[in-house]
Amino acid sequence: MLKIIFLMVMGFIAAVIDAIAGGSGLITIPAYMIAGLPPHLLLGTNKFAAFMGTAVSAGTYAKNDKIKWDLVLKLVPFSFLGAFFGVKTVLRIDPTILQPLIVIILIAVGIYTMVKPSIGEIDKYNGYNKKTLIYGMVFAFLLGFYDGFFGPGTGSFIIFGLVSIFGMNFVNASANSKILNLGSNIMSFILFMINGNIDYKIGILVGISMIAGAIVGSRMAIEKGNKLVKPIFIIMAIAAAVKVLRDTLI
Repeated sequence: MLKIIFLMVMGFIAAVIDAIAGGSGLITIPAYMIAGLPPHLLLGTNKFAAFMGTAVSAGTYAKNDKIKWDLVLKLVPFSFLGAFFGVKTVLRIDPTILQPLIVIILIAVGIYTMVKPSIGEIDKYNGYNKKTLIYGMVFAFLLGFYDGFFGPGTGSFIIFGLVSIFGMNFVNASANSKILNLGSNIMSFILFMINGNIDYKIGILVGISMIAGAIVGSRMAIEKGNKLVKPIFIIMAIAAAVKVLRDTLI
């Protein structure tokens, strides 16, 4: 019982942070490890619970007109497809082979955001053209693959991509990242379910706590805006890099 309570508390905290700037896996995955779940069961249960929180977070942002449906509906299929190949791959090989590269990229993203104080401050999204749409589709596929294959820092990567490619501010990028993340989460947990890698008792209870956290976090992001989202984004990007680096060295 204490294990379930611990996981639910960690799930709530993770969902609050994820709704704001991504990065729930940085909290939930270590929590599942402490609880003693084996690797593939851990990943599947995490995707199952995270899907619930992400869905509610996306719904909250949608109700507040933060979603650019004309764009994300074109990108989601690529996120979905990427996750399919990512999960298929992770069930066959060790995902830690990506760790050194991910550390470098996450640190670069965090530093770049800090030294460019104007990035993501003003929403410059004005639709898309053929070039940016192609970039977005490739980006969505790669991030979907990464989310299904490994995961840490996915939310930060998606937010940074939407800011860099489409000129969104951090609040709108965070909102729209939830739709792309939702696509990869759906595919991921379906495949983990087919392979019997989900603990439903734990997943449902943690998922309920993540729903509550997602509501709190998305409302905070909408009310506080970039002053809240951007600093937490930087923190989560660097935190993800530190975690992956630590896992690489241990």
